[in-house]
Amino acid sequence: MKRRYAAAFGILVLAAAVSLFAGNKAIGTSQILRVLAGGGTAAARLIVFQIRLPRILAAMTTGAALSAAGYLLQNSLDNVLASPGILGINHGAGVFVLISAILFPYQIRMKGLMAFLGALVVTGIVGLLAYGAGMSKTAVILAGVAISALCSSVTDVLISLKPETVADKTAFLLGGFSAVSRTSLYIGLPVAAVVLSAAVWIAPALDVMALGDEAALGLGLNVHRYRGFSIVSAALLSGAAVGICGQISFVGLIVPNVLRMVCPGKSREDLILNMLSGAAFLLLCDTAARLLAFPYELPCGLILSLVGTPFLIWILLTKKRRLGTR
Repeated sequence: MKRRYAAAFGILVLAAAVSLFAGNKAIGTSQILRVLAGGGTAAARLIVFQIRLPRILAAMTTGAALSAAGYLLQNSLDNVLASPGILGINHGAGVFVLISAILFPYQIRMKGLMAFLGALVVTGIVGLLAYGAGMSKTAVILAGVAISALCSSVTDVLISLKPETVADKTAFLLGGFSAVSRTSLYIGLPVAAVVLSAAVWIAPALDVMALGDEAALGLGLNVHRYRGFSIVSAALLSGAAVGICGQISFVGLIVPNVLRMVCPGKSREDLILNMLSGAAFLLLCDTAARLLAFPYELPCGLILSLVGTPFLIWILLTKKRRLGTR
């Protein structure tokens, strides 16, 4: 496991270095190194400390949060398709972010709080709908898809009526880091750090829950409490991510499933590995979005959609037995 941690951390450091040094030729490698050493011109310091480093930190925070959220949802619900994007949690947070922009314009702190509220509200609605439909694996996913479609429609209506609420509709709907607000980062980062720490602490309960509810209850585990904590934690992590960069999807689906296939282990170790890998993965996607159409920039969410959609189809075709759709 230490080797896996070292490999994931090494990839994350490499991804951060590529993101820092690649891009606009107006500032070269030597200038960036001088800035990091405490020197450099005012313009170079502005680019490094006000643009690139906050963007790197935002991508790492969002990637770790969404990957961990997907892992918690998949393990607590025993469904490999469960993720913030599939269940509509990201879209719900996005709707509330738009509402905050309409009701409380230019108040970035309110935007972050509303993102958390939206994620929690949609999570509760999906849970109620799934409970009413019998709480089967398929019911949870279908409830999430339905709420996601509804939230997308509401988002389109709000943007059509109040286009000034978002500077770039495409970037908001797909998610991206081209206009990361440091205020949003200062709100989302501490929440994500606290929730991730708590999730790592209670992660061993997921190993017991994997034995089945009856067995876990027999071993003295309060299944409903830990499942509820995992789902609420996933909602808060999703809210933090949406507050930082918009409605990015598929990270919470791709990273946990790939790691589960490549290097399965105990829940605590897997959760930490998901955080490191998710941060590196989203950082690499953001760098690709910056460079593929240079000097223009693609939304990071577009890259994820191009990768995530085929991955989702592959899961649907190969995981029939686990999904209960055979």
